[in-house]
Amino acid sequence: MWGYFCLLAFFLILLVELVFYIVVAGTFEDKACERINAICNEAVREVEVNPDGLNKTIFRYRSEGVNVYLLDGDGGIISPSDAEALEKEALDANFLQMIKSRLDASGKTDVFHYGMDINLAKQVNYKGQTSYVLVTYSLKIVHQTVKTLQIYLIIVGVIVLLVSLLVTYVFSQKLTRGLKSMSDTAVKLAEGDYTVKFTNADYTEMAQLSDTLNYVRDEVKKSGDFQREILANVSHDLKTPLTMIKAYASMIKEISGDNKEKREKHLQVIIDEADRLAGLVNDVLSVSKMQSNIEEINFKVFNLTELVYGIINRFGYLQEAQGYTFMVDIDKDLYTRADEEKISQVIYNLLGNAANYTGEDKTVYISLKSDLEGKRIKFAVRDTGKGIAKEDLSEIWDRYYRVKENHQRPVKGTGLGLNIVKVILQNHSFDFGVDSALGEGSAFWVDFPAVPAEIEIDGQ
Repeated sequence: MWGYFCLLAFFLILLVELVFYIVVAGTFEDKACERINAICNEAVREVEVNPDGLNKTIFRYRSEGVNVYLLDGDGGIISPSDAEALEKEALDANFLQMIKSRLDASGKTDVFHYGMDINLAKQVNYKGQTSYVLVTYSLKIVHQTVKTLQIYLIIVGVIVLLVSLLVTYVFSQKLTRGLKSMSDTAVKLAEGDYTVKFTNADYTEMAQLSDTLNYVRDEVKKSGDFQREILANVSHDLKTPLTMIKAYASMIKEISGDNKEKREKHLQVIIDEADRLAGLVNDVLSVSKMQSNIEEINFKVFNLTELVYGIINRFGYLQEAQGYTFMVDIDKDLYTRADEEKISQVIYNLLGNAANYTGEDKTVYISLKSDLEGKRIKFAVRDTGKGIAKEDLSEIWDRYYRVKENHQRPVKGTGLGLNIVKVILQNHSFDFGVDSALGEGSAFWVDFPAVPAEIEIDGQ
């Protein structure tokens, strides 16, 4: 990472140097060309208007490093009068011939290079003779200025590069140190150490990643705890009916085989325990499939009122054999759109849970009511039991979670009922919950969408 930072800094500084050389050097030369063009025009005006004032103009521009000459037709220097021999030698016949060859129709040349100078000439009439105004500017000054600036820029670039290398080194070390720490902690987590804690608050993104990994750690730990709990509970729940089946099968073989009444009684126990085993396996499979999103939700419109009444009738044996009372308050012909089979499982589990935990009066209250606008349907089932402590409310939906209080259990359960309810309703995106307090019983509720009866009756 540090190497990448260094390479980036180097290329950025190199790019700045290149842009400077191209832009600055070109700009200097362009400005020089514009300046000598303006000076040439001014010198021509002086020759045409006031020839005697030309020397004054020439000397004024020498301070800028610009040389102005008035040449005769043979290349001799008319003005300035103090031109040195070196200048006179430089303005030889070949140079004058170059000037003449570059003159355009208007008697003016373009800016051209000759040696280290840039030049501009224009033909004029001086005292009745063909003459030339020549303006030259040495690029040595420009090149020296650019070179000096380049040296300064290189020095600044080296300093910036060194500072950037130092800063990126410190930054990369700090960043990689945090990443290495998180990597080492992740390895410990992968080895099963759930006591590790990801801590990195140097950067916002790293802090967010630490929080996410801590959340993952908690979820993995929770999942592991669930797996161990499921294994323990399922093992226990499997062991009990299997023991009963084996015991009653032995009783039939050794004791009641010839006694029809006892044999049928023992066989019924075996059948009941086998049903319990089947229910346990089915519930475990249902939870696994739903949480893995293997089972699809088949939405269709159906009569929720008829569904609830049908499930209540399945609990008729509790009313007849054990004196349970179901108090019903249900609106007629309420329709919803959902997976009918899975919603049937939800309602059955909630009614069974209420029957298991209701009070000594063995009363369960069931309601199915539409709101005033006819857009929502609320199903609720309430028991008269001991209620649920506030700290337990968020946990009762977990697999195999059961409150500690003793309760009546006329309905055989597997400990997965409320978890199945939770998963099904979450997959439907339906609101649900429980209202409870110690000593006041519990009321479980589900909020269904209401739909008109004539829509999608057959589920298309």
